[in-house]
Amino acid sequence: MLQRLNWGCGPHSPYGWVNSDIEAGPGVDVAADIRQGLPFPDNHFDYIVSIHVLPELAYRELDPALVELRRVLKPNGVLRLSLPDLDLAINAYRSKDVDYFLIGDEEVQSLAGKLIVQLLWYGRSRSMFTWEFTKELLERTGYRDITRDAHLKTSSGLDGITELDNRPLESLFIEARK
Repeated sequence: MLQRLNWGCGPHSPYGWVNSDIEAGPGVDVAADIRQGLPFPDNHFDYIVSIHVLPELAYRELDPALVELRRVLKPNGVLRLSLPDLDLAINAYRSKDVDYFLIGDEEVQSLAGKLIVQLLWYGRSRSMFTWEFTKELLERTGYRDITRDAHLKTSSGLDGITELDNRPLESLFIEARK
């Protein structure tokens, strides 16, 4: 049976996954702060999926978090990240594509304001990502076979690895192997 970690699950805790988040709550199997280490043995998970969680860490916390995720992956295991794509946001801003932004006019009306609030996600996000930057982070933390994938598409060949995918219009999807 596959061991699958949904790291940073928040309120989304699907059946068949080990759902982990920094805060305990309904459906959270394991409450743990990755900055303190995850309570899993080395080489435990076949794959790990994380949807828009890495941005909540500060720059200096990114490498240790990726190393910790790598630690709990089995050899040849896959990490799938979905991240807000800074390049997409900048392109939408430059082309004045107001429909790209998820921030309603009741929050902020200017296009620049929508860009800023969305990228910082109301103050929760502390880091931003592009394909180039994410690839660099993954390479320097020991991952290999790094690919840019698409919403509901995987280059890993692993069944179920894309089932948590969401937010396709604003996201970058990346996979990497241990």
